Amino acid sequence: MTLGLGLGSDSGDGGEELPGGSAGELPEGWARATLGELTEPISERYKPTSSDEFPYLGMDNVESHSGRIISFGIAREIKSSSPTVRPGYLLYGRLRPYLNKVTLANFTGICSGEFIVFPPTGALDSRFLLYRMLSPDFTHYVMEKNPTGDRPRAHWEQFSDFPILLPPLAEQRRIVAEIEQQIAHIEAGEAALQAAEDSLRIFFQATLNNALKGELTSDDLSEGDGSDLVPEETLLSDAPWTIPETWRWSKLGDLFKVSVGSTPSRGIPSHWNGDVPWVSSGEVSFNRITSTRESISRTSLTNAESRIHPPGTVMLAMIGEGKTRGQAAILDIKAAHNQNCASIRVSETKILPEYIYYTLVARYEDTRSSASGGNQPALNKAKVQAIPVPVPPLGTQRKIVQILESARGEVSAIGDILDSSREQAQELRAALLHAAFTGALTPQDPADEPASALLDRIRAERATARKAPRKRTTGKPRSSPPGQEELPQ
Repeated sequence: MTLGLGLGSDSGDGGEELPGGSAGELPEGWARATLGELTEPISERYKPTSSDEFPYLGMDNVESHSGRIISFGIAREIKSSSPTVRPGYLLYGRLRPYLNKVTLANFTGICSGEFIVFPPTGALDSRFLLYRMLSPDFTHYVMEKNPTGDRPRAHWEQFSDFPILLPPLAEQRRIVAEIEQQIAHIEAGEAALQAAEDSLRIFFQATLNNALKGELTSDDLSEGDGSDLVPEETLLSDAPWTIPETWRWSKLGDLFKVSVGSTPSRGIPSHWNGDVPWVSSGEVSFNRITSTRESISRTSLTNAESRIHPPGTVMLAMIGEGKTRGQAAILDIKAAHNQNCASIRVSETKILPEYIYYTLVARYEDTRSSASGGNQPALNKAKVQAIPVPVPPLGTQRKIVQILESARGEVSAIGDILDSSREQAQELRAALLHAAFTGALTPQDPADEPASALLDRIRAERATARKAPRKRTTGKPRSSPPGQEELPQ
């Protein structure tokens, strides 16, 4: 069926708003409930041994916002007791709830203690509950109950009162089938967007590679050749690849002054908020730097003349999480920088800063792979100085930079269109889920057992369970691996 985006909106305070507003009538056969009336987490645990080969699911193994499991760990590598998991269990990632890591288990094993584990329940189709928890309004509700901070962590007591509009069980299954059919179309579109983005990246990388091989444009010798820019004593004897005869190979450290920065003591207030822009590695991200988040005082620098770099200096991030290491930038202002960056004073020579910048962009992966270290590989001054550079004649550099700037502009414009399309896909996904949980996605069937009867049965079963003698608590780790003992009832 065709989806429209005008299906109502997320009320923002938990629960979906009905098409006629929160005071509107419920769809036929639906009932109001809270999450805690429909399901409860369990805490059965198992401590793995060195011989346990069954799956372990960590937070990093679940993709945000999609419910997909992308990989598994192995139980024997886990040293502490962990929640047990069986097919049909729903796992909700409590750490940083905004990451929206929720999944439905299709395996027997254990998982991270950062998951809240919900067993199957007769009140809810498990996939219906999965998509309900993946909805933006649920994430918003949980985050509203958590204090701000770097590592917010949700607790069951905080969101057990989340209001749910409950359809009959048969309609839940029809809703899930329609959600999955529509999401398949959305994901096909997202896959096409990703393929287009990959093609753009390949195109631009090929353009960069051709530029550094002298295959992008003909030589312009109006301002001399490469020998006028590279001293004879700095020539590389072993060329990484073949270049035109008018070009020369050298190293960054032989062509330019390379410096590593520092961080003034934060315990001395007078060192900060001065008139010297101060670049951190996170600000070096394939860009031109026109301003910085922080500034320092000149008195914090032992040798200001050598520590404050002129416009036209090329920056290289030497350490950083994710993709930061190896990224480059060009200073458009005078600035100092921290010890996680290297500054390359290209503007003190005739060589174009933009040409060296694009050289580093082209060699990004090579530069990253040259880093060393354990948990957080890093570059250092010597490694930066050793980076080989093909140096074309100055006139040729100008032509190369002009072509690359034009290509980058075209790639960026197409990238903006792809980003906009990706945002539209997310909006469509949110509209789909909103429609699903307000009764606007599938028609109601009067023959379905109403959700109110389902709720009455659940309440009666819970009342009976409360009167029954309590069994041994499940907080103590079991001695048998998951799947080798009776499933708790």
